[in-house]
This record gives sequence, C-alpha cells and structure tokens, in this order.
Amino acid sequence: MFNIVLVEPEIPANTGNIARTCAVTNSKLHLIRPLGFSIDDKHLKRAGLDYWDLLNVQIYECLDDFFQKNPQGNFYFATTKAKNYYTEITYRPGDYFLFGKETKGLPLHLLEQNPEKCIRIPMLKNDHARSLNLSNSVAVVVYEAFRQNNFSGLI
Repeated sequence: MFNIVLVEPEIPANTGNIARTCAVTNSKLHLIRPLGFSIDDKHLKRAGLDYWDLLNVQIYECLDDFFQKNPQGNFYFATTKAKNYYTEITYRPGDYFLFGKETKGLPLHLLEQNPEKCIRIPMLKNDHARSLNLSNSVAVVVYEAFRQNNFSGLI
C-alpha cells in the first residue's frame, strides 16, 4: 500500500527491522545502492526473521535509477531538517517515503528541491540526541500513513 525507500542504508539490522515492518504492512521496500552490507548478511536476515518470503523488495543501482523507474511517484522525504511534522501531511495509498543513510540522512539537494515534501518527527532539542533510529522512524511514519487511511488492508 505504501513504499518505503532506503537511500544507501548502512546498518543491516535496521534494514532487517524495516523489512519486517514492510512485510507485515504489505509495503514495498526499495533499497538504493550502495548498501552498507550484503543482502545475505546474517544480521539483516536475523532482524527480518522469517518474513523475507512476504517481502516485496526492489534494489536500484543509484538514486537516479530509482527516480527513473518511479517517475509518477508521490515522494516524501524524512529529515530532521523539515518544517512539516509527519502528521501534518495527508497521505494516499502508493505514496513513497524516502529515508537517508543512518550517518548522513538524505542528500541535501533532495531536501532543498522539495521543502514542502519534507517531513520530520518531533524530538527533544538536544545536540546529543540527533535523531531516532532509522527503523523506528520508518515505523512511526508508515503507521501514521496507515492510520490516516483507516488501516486499510491491515487487521
């Protein structure tokens, strides 16, 4: 129903947890290379447990490849730099949620070109608490999108 896009994810356990969230919500997982791990990584598989057969995943060579193959997408960019809270947007089935790599986030040019499509999760203002864990952020955003759509397709 929704699309989760991980741009250059680095930590296999995070991607495994996100894969599990995608599997139980029937959300498609898009992975954009370079990946900081192998798809066969034991930590990735352990975090996703036995949900891999339920997962719809597509891998892209780079960000340009992703946008070329998904030209009609309605994209939202998760970042701590956004003005809009993730709850201030009305989501529709099929929307894409892009999340950046754990150490750097999304490329700055995406955020600068799409400020109205940037969303953030509110957090305590503290230089030592930079952001939520990536897998937690994905879960927060995707479940808000499902909530707005009356949890369509979920029981």
